[in-house]
Amino acid sequence: MFAQPFTTLKKRTHFIVRKESQMNNASNAPVVFINGLIGTLNDPEIHRQFGDRPFLAPDLYGYGNHQGTPVGNINIQGQVERIREVVEAEFNECAVNLVGHSVGGVVAYAFAHRYPERVKSLVSVEGNFTLKDAFWSSSVANMSVEQAETMLEGFRADPEAWLERSGILEPAGKTETAKTWLAHQPASTLQAMAQSVVAVTGRPDYQTILRSVFASVPVHLLAGEHSVGGWDVPDWANKGATSLTIMPDVGHLMMLQHPAAFGRLVAGLLA
Repeated sequence: MFAQPFTTLKKRTHFIVRKESQMNNASNAPVVFINGLIGTLNDPEIHRQFGDRPFLAPDLYGYGNHQGTPVGNINIQGQVERIREVVEAEFNECAVNLVGHSVGGVVAYAFAHRYPERVKSLVSVEGNFTLKDAFWSSSVANMSVEQAETMLEGFRADPEAWLERSGILEPAGKTETAKTWLAHQPASTLQAMAQSVVAVTGRPDYQTILRSVFASVPVHLLAGEHSVGGWDVPDWANKGATSLTIMPDVGHLMMLQHPAAFGRLVAGLLA
């Protein structure tokens, strides 16, 4: 878990500790957002906060325009290669800043481990460190196909209730975004990615991989004030992070709850 100062911050401020000796110049590098288990980070409100800076939030395998991807390719390593393809096509040999949310954090860690020379820095937005972080993924991974489809159909039928269950207690004005997120992937994608993240985070060598990533690229940790208590950040990661940030008055879906503020915060981390 985060050290005590990060659980006692005052509301309506964000609290950042930077370790300047570990910072590098990431201010002009492209930014690539990697979504979590559900939804998309291709939000114009987020994008707008980066001005003219190159910005991508590509559809991963199984999501958006790639919903027809064979299920065998919908896993953490498959998404790593998807990000590689996009980065090479859009930015050639340029190193990028990765911003991974939740399960997308696992994809970002795995990409940085496989292609460290392609990563300028990494922002982990409550990215999964352990199986404890993958509690919802574990639940989805163990569902039958019918159960997963019924679950997603229920979310789509009442997006405001889904928002409230996700910690967004004032869903007014966010329903359309919720509908977009819920339509962005089929239940089969949720199950495939959930099963993959449970397998990856449960491997004995996962912590070793994470340590190597922290040693090779600057890693920023970003959490919501209402959800940070459930983020299972190891002590070594807490100490080794380039910066530690709490976004006030939000939970795990901070980018849906306040997209512009989220975008500004991430842009500031990468300035």
